[in-house]
Amino acid sequence: MKHTLLASALISAVTLVHATGFQLSSPDIRAGSMIDKRFEFNGFGCSGENRSPALQWGGAPAGTKSFAVTVYDPDAPTGSGWWHWSVINLPADVHALEPDAGAVGGAKLPKGASHVRIDYGVAGWGGTCPPQGDKPHRYIFTVHALKTDKLEIPADATAALAGYMINANALGKASFTAKYGRAKAK
Repeated sequence: MKHTLLASALISAVTLVHATGFQLSSPDIRAGSMIDKRFEFNGFGCSGENRSPALQWGGAPAGTKSFAVTVYDPDAPTGSGWWHWSVINLPADVHALEPDAGAVGGAKLPKGASHVRIDYGVAGWGGTCPPQGDKPHRYIFTVHALKTDKLEIPADATAALAGYMINANALGKASFTAKYGRAKAK
């Protein structure tokens, strides 16, 4: 049993090392930059266009059978962060999401992919909307390379459940972080 666990851990470590060439980028948002207002949520006092940015990735680890994409704000004042986007079951031959692929309903997603319900309570993109006057929040965009063709989760699953299943099936991941803040109300 010990040898099996050790071998499994070594295989995982080697796989993640091979994933070092795995990269995620966006033509709409530069890593480390401030996010444009058009990606802001439209509601809860925010007035953006609530459009998801285009994303592109490459260099996935060998054995990748599908991808998942997540966007997470660890700075949200909830005690558990805030899930802004979760897409699962992206086929292995897909290496990009078009602008506004996060539209509710999933019509702009690649065939076979689906949204997971996020913390706004919808299955789609939920834009940035930090409290006014907070220091800019970090938004972590991540593409996950998975060892399974499809994640079998309920249609009404939470982003936390999807995250669990994503991490349980991950071969590697690539991320970038950008920030967004709103000025204090006058």
